[in-house]
Amino acid sequence: MTLGEKQRVFTLATAHLIIKAYELGYEGTHGDTYRDPRVFGAHGVKLGYGRGRSLHKLRLAYDLNLFRDGVYLTSTEDHKPLGEWWEAEYAQYDASWGGHFNDGNHYSFRHNGDR
Repeated sequence: MTLGEKQRVFTLATAHLIIKAYELGYEGTHGDTYRDPRVFGAHGVKLGYGRGRSLHKLRLAYDLNLFRDGVYLTSTEDHKPLGEWWEAEYAQYDASWGGHFNDGNHYSFRHNGDR
């Protein structure tokens, strides 16, 4: 699968992620999605915050901020049901949830070893 093909699948998958969050009783707002290389450096270059090899730079990572009853949920553990669903639902695309590295609101598709 090319990077472009994976990006297009990822875009649809994030829509499903948002719907699933609402089905589980959460509400959400968008967090980081694309990190423009003009601001954050090319993939592999660390400029600004985040990792140099961030999948946000490849349009394969999405941060979803969760809320319940109007309260922002900041704990990685709060994302666990959604993160586990994400990895199971999109296993064929090597989906990764940031709960494995203390970044609970991060949802991505691995690419060339990056998550």
